[in-house]
Amino acid sequence: MSRFKPVVVETLPNESTLVTGRPSSCYGQLRERSRFEWRISDPGDPAQLLEDFLAGNGLAVRDVAGIGGAHTARCGASVFVSAAAGARMIDAPVGRPSPAPGVPDVVAVVYAHDEAARPSREEQGERRKRAWRLGAWRDSWTAGEHAGAVELARAAIARGDVYQVNVVGHASAPYTGDPLPALRALAGLPGARYAGVLAGAGWAIGCASPETLVEVRGGRIFTRPIKGTRPATAAGRRELLASAKERAEHIMIVDLERNDLARIARTGSVRVDELYVLRRWCDLWQAESVVSAAPAPGVGLARLLRAVCPGGSVTGAPKLSALREIAAMEPVGRGASMGALGWIGPDHIDLGLTIRTAAAADGRVHLWAGGGITWSSDAEAEVAEAAAKAAPLRRALATGA
Repeated sequence: MSRFKPVVVETLPNESTLVTGRPSSCYGQLRERSRFEWRISDPGDPAQLLEDFLAGNGLAVRDVAGIGGAHTARCGASVFVSAAAGARMIDAPVGRPSPAPGVPDVVAVVYAHDEAARPSREEQGERRKRAWRLGAWRDSWTAGEHAGAVELARAAIARGDVYQVNVVGHASAPYTGDPLPALRALAGLPGARYAGVLAGAGWAIGCASPETLVEVRGGRIFTRPIKGTRPATAAGRRELLASAKERAEHIMIVDLERNDLARIARTGSVRVDELYVLRRWCDLWQAESVVSAAPAPGVGLARLLRAVCPGGSVTGAPKLSALREIAAMEPVGRGASMGALGWIGPDHIDLGLTIRTAAAADGRVHLWAGGGITWSSDAEAEVAEAAAKAAPLRRALATGA
């Protein structure tokens, strides 16, 4: 099993933000310089608006093939894109309204180095004093309704509308106190490659995702789709390796990701570097592959995001058809989940897929979990899998520290 070290879980001075993806050498030296927020009700193309904002702040995002050679006073930017914003980027159905409307759909926070930025011990101690209490969880659908959605997905597959579709459930709970320690606890879950918190006025997102949506580094684009889950036991490992159903579902998404990258790649450069490798997240085994490509000249951040958003492993195949099914089936929007969160710097782009993610806003904390449905899916097993994915998040949020 390969182990990923968490990208970062560190505190910044503006009373709000842990940045996932920023270089560890920047600890205690970042100060917010500029911020962009966009909501689904706002005009404009979110992909192009985001590219324009970051380029205007000195980041080399007009041509990702050349990223790595630029020098800028800006250290980089934390970037978040919701699933709804990703769907808007490709003119797909955005689904039901988010249950956490206080959270923006696109956020970019640009940082510069400032040695005076380290928070004082007094400030850190004050944060720890704020009591956190979490109320009872309320699901947006019952287990029976979730199972019914699985059967609807199977019916769509039987009609030939889709080959696979991801079905995601949502739950929320009231809270009092400061949500940041609880979200930090979530971000510290073992196996999280994208570990951190992003916050703004009245909202915060905590991420413990193991999955790469898109990374650009060393002249190549990478995506690392995850499909296939079992308990992290010896028996679970054997079962996941032997499951024809899980392999078929996984390879379907690998093919989708190959096609996504081919739209923005140099001809003949798309390859599968790893196929169906098991990695551990908390108490679960998950199957991951690595797909990469060399970007074609002139591909900017907007085109990159339109190619990969929303992530294929949380939509299905074909992607547009799956998004139509998702919009019809799921009772609430995906909010902060199933989108992207990470870092864009002068020398790389690294955005994780916001699975294993929670959001706090308007006095409630929200989380989402689900799984991919194929014709051979068992509804009861799919409901249980979603619960297993959500359980470590619920436990972490319950501790609040």
